[in-house]
Amino acid sequence: MKFNIISMGEALIDFTDIGLSQNGMKIFEQNPGGAPANVACACAKLGLKTAFLGKVGNDMHGDFLIETLKACGVSTDYTLQTDEAFTTLAFVKLSPDGDRSFSFARKGSADTRLCADEIPDALLGAADILHFGSLSLTDEPVKTATLSAVTRARENGCLISYDPNYRPLLWSSEAAAIEAMRSVVPMVDIMKLSDNETELLCDTTDIETAADHLHQQGVKLVLLTCGGDGALISCQGSKVFVPAAQAQVVDTTGAGDSFLGGFLYKLCSENNASCLITPAQAEDFGAFANRVAGFCVGKRGAIPALPTLSDVQ
Repeated sequence: MKFNIISMGEALIDFTDIGLSQNGMKIFEQNPGGAPANVACACAKLGLKTAFLGKVGNDMHGDFLIETLKACGVSTDYTLQTDEAFTTLAFVKLSPDGDRSFSFARKGSADTRLCADEIPDALLGAADILHFGSLSLTDEPVKTATLSAVTRARENGCLISYDPNYRPLLWSSEAAAIEAMRSVVPMVDIMKLSDNETELLCDTTDIETAADHLHQQGVKLVLLTCGGDGALISCQGSKVFVPAAQAQVVDTTGAGDSFLGGFLYKLCSENNASCLITPAQAEDFGAFANRVAGFCVGKRGAIPALPTLSDVQ
């Protein structure tokens, strides 16, 4: 089967803080998440043929994640389950303005256990775009599996999409994170990052300078999100800044992932998955992606808040 998008990496449970019980104890809502899983679901709900490549535990949370992916239209033929590790968990605390902070239960968990020999060559030759994030670079054996998949996918003519998605608690040090996150940039065609990650990736807080720095390393299309301000789309020497869609913010979890899913949808459906786009396309694709993100931040959780194409239209 031919896929538009293969999204590789972590699928996990976001336990989102939703208030207090009658006994005054915190209540956490089970929400499906994980940045690559969010991207897969965003693309699938908009209408792309999408597969998720990763590993979850053979437990109640892993079962729930696979059911969720399927319900969104994502192929789970390459979503593995293991008895040797538990599904990754994240506990999400929301601030009054919808921003979030995380605590993770991930040491030795299922998503870090994916091995290179579990990824078939046929899959990597059956997609327009392979997407991955930097959390697949934090631990072995998934780090080696990811680098192998990216290398093989490139050899098969697949475009590579990358989101550094920095989570400091999951790295041994900031220096280790910087080294690993930067190491894969020369292998990437499309890169989505947020404005608070430019200093880590590019040694600058100026978003246009950061985009130029990434282009110099071979990235063809840079999507740089700036929260409620909007996003910079940089390609072929042109830069377009697209304002954010108006939205009532409840939970920003998955905002960047939904933006990327919306952009990849337009890229695949209207530009034949070519990452060389015109300024007019950059403005159109970016505005659409911002509308997708606007839906996502309007509800708790990432995947449950993702819109369909008819919602966005």
